[in-house]
Amino acid sequence: MGNKGAPPPCNCVLRAVFRACYHKFIECSFKEKHLSQASLEYAPAGGGKVAWGRKDEEFIADFYLVSRRHLDAEDWKVFRYHFLLGADWRLYTRFAGSDRGNFYHTVYRIEQKLGRVFKELKPYALFPVDEYYNGRTITSPCRRDNVVPIRRNSISSRLNVPVRRAA
Repeated sequence: MGNKGAPPPCNCVLRAVFRACYHKFIECSFKEKHLSQASLEYAPAGGGKVAWGRKDEEFIADFYLVSRRHLDAEDWKVFRYHFLLGADWRLYTRFAGSDRGNFYHTVYRIEQKLGRVFKELKPYALFPVDEYYNGRTITSPCRRDNVVPIRRNSISSRLNVPVRRAA
């Protein structure tokens, strides 16, 4: 069991978390450098403190450093050649003297391991990516003022269809 009694996420979910972060890493890496912007960010604790930051470069650095810190030597070698340098399985197996099956088992293991790390990283997780860039978004449950009252003799009351205000 995971946090608060919830079952732990399956491996396919962890791989999807890693792939979302990896796609953002690739997007930030290939973005033209003159398109990167410095942004003014407020401190999460409040107090009116602000700091300047370059979120794309920070995400690239965090992705790289967290990956380096949590992978052992063999996994780091596969990660570096496949994910950072873009080598496919043919090039890597020729270089490392491995076979295709072991290569893909290692890739899936890396994706699962880093997906879990990117999601559970404290205090600032890399996933979800939009929260990394925009800060934590707090969603409120459905409010009562969003519900339109149903008139007594309307068609929707006779059909028992919930009518909500159109957005």
